[in-house]
Amino acid sequence: MKRSELSDLAAFVAVAEALSFRAGAARLGITRSALSHAIQQLERRLDVRLLNRSTRGVALTDPGRRLLDTLQPAFAGIEQALAELDHESGSASGRLRLHIGAGAAATVIAPMWRNFLATHPRVELELELIDGPVDMVAEGFDAAITIREFAAADMVSVKVSDPWKAVVVGAPSYVARRGEPATPDQLATHDCIQYRLNGEPFPWPFMREGTRRKVSVHGAVTVNGSELALRAALGGLGYAFINDAVAEPFLRSGQLVAVLQNWSPAFDGYFLIYPGRRQVPPPLRALIDTLRAGRHLARRPTDPGMVFPGMLAQV
Repeated sequence: MKRSELSDLAAFVAVAEALSFRAGAARLGITRSALSHAIQQLERRLDVRLLNRSTRGVALTDPGRRLLDTLQPAFAGIEQALAELDHESGSASGRLRLHIGAGAAATVIAPMWRNFLATHPRVELELELIDGPVDMVAEGFDAAITIREFAAADMVSVKVSDPWKAVVVGAPSYVARRGEPATPDQLATHDCIQYRLNGEPFPWPFMREGTRRKVSVHGAVTVNGSELALRAALGGLGYAFINDAVAEPFLRSGQLVAVLQNWSPAFDGYFLIYPGRRQVPPPLRALIDTLRAGRHLARRPTDPGMVFPGMLAQV
């Protein structure tokens, strides 16, 4: 078999498993046009249509389903063989694409990525910083690092951090102007930086003496991630609900003030989440091993630039 033919088959598997050219291209690290060209070449060579394309998405034809069923175990065997070789050589290789929230980036990845990449110089680490749940297969991610509540039932979850708390914070100028809420219900009279995760409003969870509750907040600004929420809070636009480790450097410097601290909810920790039905790629296996070994070394960020590089110069 020619190398180009094997490459086209790999392209087909990437699209067929995700049912998305965008996700397949992200998984392979190529453009969508290059991926589409590879599939067209394969269909011409086999003289059969493998995928049906429409404005609503991608679907497998019957021949495409039969080919995928044949190729999946074959490619799994190839991945296994490569993983064993990487294990023997002591160094993983390839691209590792992660979906990660801001809090997890600050507390899990930032403290260890320098050593991880030094230990595995053939790994390319690609991070997409977005809070909230994600369909990893459809979006072409190898794994996500987030809270366990965002994991689908068919995913494997590996705990990679200690428990943490969320905190409500605002700029001193906003607190001086609008006052400090005494209870979560009083947030109704305040400007709050709202989250919209996966298209849905995110109610702020609170907990006190074992009692849990959720509060819908309102404000002029809605974001989809902690970085923008933090920027808005620093700019005096209202209260924000973020990871206490992300907020800590700004609280210590006096740029933010924490409120409702008796109501701060606790989370079990961050989890690395990945599809359980696939062979674990060597770069992901290396990351899992590193995170498991280094959890006792995890440290909270002491420098705001470690949370979001360059933020202090821009707010």
